[in-house]
Amino acid sequence: MHFTSFSDFLAMGGYASYVWSGFGITFFAMAVILTTTLRKHSKLTKEISKRIAREQRVKDAEKMENTL
Repeated sequence: MHFTSFSDFLAMGGYASYVWSGFGITFFAMAVILTTTLRKHSKLTKEISKRIAREQRVKDAEKMENTL
């Protein structure tokens, strides 16, 4: 489709409300997915580091018990 002016492009041949609402909904959904994914990644990373630190403390405690 060829547009003669920028206002014609924005009007999308009379279908602007459908086209631009479709783009808006899509970008909103993508932003929500990105945000939730980043939050879950951050939470999982913190959880894993806490678990690793706890396992290290347990190993250190076991070594201390064996030296007594």
